[in-house]
This record gives sequence, structure tokens and C-alpha cells, in this order.
Amino acid sequence: MSAILTEARNLLERVQPDEAGPRRVGRLAAYDGLMLEATGFKRPVGSGARIITADNHVTRAEVVGFRGERTLLMALDAEAAYAHGARIEPDASGSMVEVGPGLLGRVVDGLGQPLDGLGPIASVDKWPLAGRQGNPLARDRVTEIFDTGVRAVNSLLTAGVGQRIAIVAGSGVGKSVLMGQMIAGADADVIVVGLIGERSREVSDFLATKLPPEVRRKAVVVAVPADHAPLLRLRAAMRATAIAEDFRARGLRVLLLVDSLTRVAHAQREIGLSLGEPPTVKGYPPSALGLIPRLVERAGADAETGGSITALYTVLADGDDTSDPIVDAARAIVDGHIILSRSLAEQGVYPAIDIGRSLSRVMADIVGPDHAIAAAALRRLWSAFEENRDLILMGAYAAGGDPLIDEAIIRRPEILDFLRQAPGERAPFEESIAALTGMFSHE
Repeated sequence: MSAILTEARNLLERVQPDEAGPRRVGRLAAYDGLMLEATGFKRPVGSGARIITADNHVTRAEVVGFRGERTLLMALDAEAAYAHGARIEPDASGSMVEVGPGLLGRVVDGLGQPLDGLGPIASVDKWPLAGRQGNPLARDRVTEIFDTGVRAVNSLLTAGVGQRIAIVAGSGVGKSVLMGQMIAGADADVIVVGLIGERSREVSDFLATKLPPEVRRKAVVVAVPADHAPLLRLRAAMRATAIAEDFRARGLRVLLLVDSLTRVAHAQREIGLSLGEPPTVKGYPPSALGLIPRLVERAGADAETGGSITALYTVLADGDDTSDPIVDAARAIVDGHIILSRSLAEQGVYPAIDIGRSLSRVMADIVGPDHAIAAAALRRLWSAFEENRDLILMGAYAAGGDPLIDEAIIRRPEILDFLRQAPGERAPFEESIAALTGMFSHE
């Protein structure tokens, strides 16, 4: 039934006029696996297109550039049966996203088609895929605490409503587990999740283990696995952000999670290199690094509607290298970053948050003085131990040499126990702060 409805929708789109005046129809002249070249299709960059394949199916593409008199398009379905001379038609729906409360509880792909087998989606509105340009003065300050339900984050890296946070780690250190804990404990009206470039198994696993029924009802998931076309992966991140923007415009408190920002940058790298952009740092063209601020800056609090988007972006540090260009670009634009340590993960400390290297840029503005003093005291002990780790482990440090190091060694197990939190455990904000201040009440 859903296949019939999809086919009917495609036919309806083909007969609806996209613009006033004569209809511009082009022909496919070249195809090299990622890039298509069309003649007679003079449409601006970013415009959508429908291509009639050799087996009479309709596939979608997007205009990404020009080469002489030819228009360059990027296919959204790399496996389609394209043929030389295939008909190319305009697609006005390519730059808009279906949004609205009808998406709650649903799982869609990069084109907005349902993946959950629950039938058509009753969307009520349209929103630009690339977002709406706003006035910077309409962006509200971060002044309200956002309860994540994670003790270490609540107490030492306190998040605010409308904050953008990067979760940085190598592979297999617990980024997705930490995201799942934040989803379960987050105080949000709507949760929008973008699963970009992950394995298909991880998509189904995320839905089964990280989104319990009570959370699923207020969540929207946009999923595009790693084997899909790069443009589709890029559009999935933009679609998830657009859906979150619509809910924010309705005055709601939204939690946006994008896993992962690195896969989005990889998709833009494929597109940029196909267009002939010069590779710069570690093979990334300028467009891949420029995409990150354009995507991240769309999140935040809105002073006009009172709505907000608190965003979490996972960033994969290749080879645990936190100086990777994508990590640097993300860390420079977000309002805070959480670094996960492989060393802590190997010790069985989860979430494996490296407190010394992690930072919340809004924490000083939203927490009380007692909370700030206790957090600073724990950070001092953490830093003292980490800076002298090699001496301590080799036995080269003699007790009594430095009172701060002595205390750091004695209290190290207590601090690690404070950071540990089981995946299914929720630590409300007030309880987290009470536990932290109780540890350092004498200071």
C-alpha cells in the first residue's frame, strides 16, 4: 500500500507546475558514478531535479554546479539505472522539508520517506532544507540550565538550554552510549535524532535500546546509513536540523542529536572533490570545513518564540587525534565540548569523560557559586593527577612532596566512582549537584 502511495505522490509531483511559464526539461549527457551532467537544464545551484531512468522509475538529484554549458547534478540514488539522454525535470520539492507534529514517533530517510512501516506521514507544513536566515540579535542568550540526566555533565560540564555541544572521541569509546543516556534523561519537549553515515545495524540497535516507548513518542529520527549516496547523507543532517527549527519556531524546547558530524563532513568532502575542489588539510576541501559552522549555527535559543534547540554533535577523532581538522572546526564553533578518553574506557569508567580536557563555555553564567567552587576543586585534583600520572605510576613521586598531589592520589578512586554511571541510571541535576558539593563541602 505504501509503495502505491509513493508512486502516486511521484506522479502528482510530475504533473504539478514548479514555476510559471514554459517547463524546462533537460537531458542526461554524462554520468561518472557520482556526478551527472545535463544539457538544456538551466536551474540554479541547490535546485532539485527528477530523472526518468531507463526502467521508467523516477529518481532525484540536486544541482551542485556548472561546467561550461552543462549543469552538474549529484544523484540521490547512486544505484539507479541511468541512461544517456534520460529526461531531467525540475523538482520544486527538493529544497523544502515536510515538518510538523505528524513526524513525532516516526523514522524517516534523507528524503522524508517513512522507514518504520507505519504508513504515510501526516506532515502539516514546509520548511526550507537549508534553514531560514535569521537576525543574530534574535538569538537568545543561554541562561537556563538543561538537565541531561548524566551526573558528570550536570555537575562539571553544566549544559544550558540552547547550547551546542560536541562529543569528541575515537571509535568504540562510548559516544553513542553517552548520547543514549542524555536522550533518556533530557528535559525536552521534542527530540530530533540524525543518524548519519552509521552502520545499518547501529540504526536498528539505536532505536531498540536508546529510544524507549515513552521517549519514542516525542522523538523524530532521520536515518541514512553509510552505504547511501553522499548527498543523501548531507541532506539527512540538514533535514534533521530543519525539523528541529520548525519545532523551535512553535515555541518548544528541542534536543537535537547528530551522530555523527564527521560523517556529514565526509559526505561534503566526497561532493567537493567530485566538483574539483582542491584538497587542503588531510584531504578536506574548503567546503567540508565551511559546512560545519553553517550547520551548527542553525541551533540555539530563539528570543522571539521562546523555543530552543539544544544540540549534541558527535565528532569522530580518527586515531584518537583530537587535533583532526574536523574536531578543530567543530570545537571552534560550538559552546562546549566533551572529550571521551580511551584510557578511562579501558579502566571501565563510563561515561569515559576526560574532565580536564572537556569544557562548557556557558557553565560560569548559569551555575551558583557553591556549585562553581566544588567543580573547580574537583578539576584541580583531576589536573594534578593527570599532570603527574607518569611519576605516580612509576613510583617516582614521594608522598608529602605536594599536598595537592597527595590529595589527588588519595581521592582518585572517589572521583572515578563519582563519574561512573550505568547506562540505564538517571542522575537528576539537583542530585548531581548535591553529590558534588557534598564531596567538597569542607573547601
